[in-house]
Amino acid sequence: MTKIHSKLRIAAIGIFSLSTLIGLNSCKPKTAGSAVSGDAAQKVYVAPGEHDEFYSFTSGGFSGQVSVYGIPSGRLFKVLPVFSVDPETGYGFSEESKPMLNTSFGFVPWGDQHHLAVSQTNGESDGRWLFANENNTPRVARLDLTTFTTSEIIEIPNSAGNHSSPFITENTEYVVAGTRFSVPFDDADGDIPIHSYAEKFNGAITFIKVNPETGRMNIEFQLKTPAVNYDLSHTGKGPSSGWFFFSSYNTEKAHTLLEVNASQRDKDFILAVNWKKAEEYIKAGKGKKVKTNYVHNVMDENTHTATSTTINEVTVLDILDLEGVCYYIPCPKSPHGTDVDPTGEYIIGSGKLASLIPVFSFSKIQKAIQDKKFDGDFDGIPVINYEAALHGEVQKPGLGPLHTEFDNNGNAYTSFFVSSEVVKWNVKSLQVIDRQPTYYSTGHLTVAGGDTKKPFGKYLVAWNKITKDRYLPTGPELTQSAQLFDISGEKMQLLLDFPTIGEPHYAQIIPASLIKDKQKRIYDINKNNHKYVAKGEDKTKIVREGNKVHVYMTLVRTHITPDNIEGIKIGDEVYFHITNLEQDWDLPHGFSVKGNNNAELLILPGETKTLKWVPNRVGIIPFYCTDFCSALHQEMQGYVRVSPANSNVPLAYGTGDTAPGPKK
Repeated sequence: MTKIHSKLRIAAIGIFSLSTLIGLNSCKPKTAGSAVSGDAAQKVYVAPGEHDEFYSFTSGGFSGQVSVYGIPSGRLFKVLPVFSVDPETGYGFSEESKPMLNTSFGFVPWGDQHHLAVSQTNGESDGRWLFANENNTPRVARLDLTTFTTSEIIEIPNSAGNHSSPFITENTEYVVAGTRFSVPFDDADGDIPIHSYAEKFNGAITFIKVNPETGRMNIEFQLKTPAVNYDLSHTGKGPSSGWFFFSSYNTEKAHTLLEVNASQRDKDFILAVNWKKAEEYIKAGKGKKVKTNYVHNVMDENTHTATSTTINEVTVLDILDLEGVCYYIPCPKSPHGTDVDPTGEYIIGSGKLASLIPVFSFSKIQKAIQDKKFDGDFDGIPVINYEAALHGEVQKPGLGPLHTEFDNNGNAYTSFFVSSEVVKWNVKSLQVIDRQPTYYSTGHLTVAGGDTKKPFGKYLVAWNKITKDRYLPTGPELTQSAQLFDISGEKMQLLLDFPTIGEPHYAQIIPASLIKDKQKRIYDINKNNHKYVAKGEDKTKIVREGNKVHVYMTLVRTHITPDNIEGIKIGDEVYFHITNLEQDWDLPHGFSVKGNNNAELLILPGETKTLKWVPNRVGIIPFYCTDFCSALHQEMQGYVRVSPANSNVPLAYGTGDTAPGPKK
């Protein structure tokens, strides 16, 4: 047996033995019905005409999108396009939205969306913006919760695997992102041996400043860190305000077979970052300008058009040069979540292979720093003595703790991947109160407002990974799933499980009352400043600029203007600039052309979007409205006549009496 295979076998035996020793009390019931009490259906029922109490904004994982569910019903309301092209809306296909997916690598039509954060004021969800991360090509997006659309995407330089984001400060001063993969910085020579990881790779923690009025983002500074991997983080609150706490793993600095080589040490670290102190160093001019290239994309609501800007430098602070900014706290190995309770006093670490949960005290951490109770350093960063920082340990809670959130009664809820359960325990006493099986391996969980100063409690959703026996089979690819628990009593009550899109990771659950009455119902056409807008049918026209043809088109129930177009030739690039003239809330229109090789468009009331079409054959090509708009929706159509490249057919267009051809 090879040395590697031997290590793998030992690791597997260790996990199995540990789970046996724990004596887990989480046997899975054979059916959901055996665990769901008789009033569960009543608790999740939302009668026709009534609304759900909460919105759940849920990550789409490898779909690159964000999905919106109602809680407690579990109904899917909408899929929000963010990092991946979306044929339903034309996001990433329309000329206006294509710039949103630009990066320094070029146009990237797919993303891997893992974590979400709703903007906060004074540590409480305020419902203005939703921030989303992209793991593969490091990016952070801001979504406007008045329109449920993506307003901005910023790429993150010097980073790889933007899994560890987005995490926000109490007043949304910053969105913070850590790198999953340490890599050489962009200004360094990257053509180096991979085995030089420990000496020449670095991690980065990025602080993205958020304009408090507009939400506009910019990268304020980055912290250059040792070559480790970062996972989840949360900001401090109350007494710990001004600090961030990042779980970090691979302190072995392995660069191959991490499942073995990054699990050698008994403990990894939580990185405690005093971001207020880092700000002081920035203001004192201690930052270094580092050459790089990253792209910042912004959608202008008035022009309905996105623009991309390439930025070529970023300010970096090397934490080895900074006193009082960063400290390591030992944590069980391979930590996933680092979570801060609503009081801001307690920091919970979750070692994925651990059989306990450490709870650290912020006041003890500060006392340890003051008294210099350090166990040496790691790459020049002081390591706080474990016992000096520890409030206590939750003993034998389960196996494979991942993520913890909180209710408004001093209790914590932790997901356990290996033992497939959610465990409720008291933050101060560290006593386990309840445990409920999740039937399949759960990853993240979300309590309504559970990462804020004032959780709403009431509901918890476990976001699960494996669903092989829960739903009707769907071929080799199984549906993803979620389970809804009532946590208003001492014991958790399973109410519902429901399928989800993509692979759900994390979610934000906020009261519907926070945002439902702030929704923008239409785009005011009087404020539409799109370059090619037609604010009435009398403003429609077609303009030829060489081989580029610009069609100023309008949609209204239930016709298209113009709906007859002649004089288009092979070799032309046709741009349909389509304005929806409606000003009623429920009247979007769609637009598609036969054989077009990108997508349709969904044009909302008062909005203008552009579809590029390059005809590749001579003949009559139909176009039509793709979004059902009225009883005469089927009649909402038109034709383009495409002629040979050398044709002399004049450019002509119109609708009804103005259509090309003999007049009646």
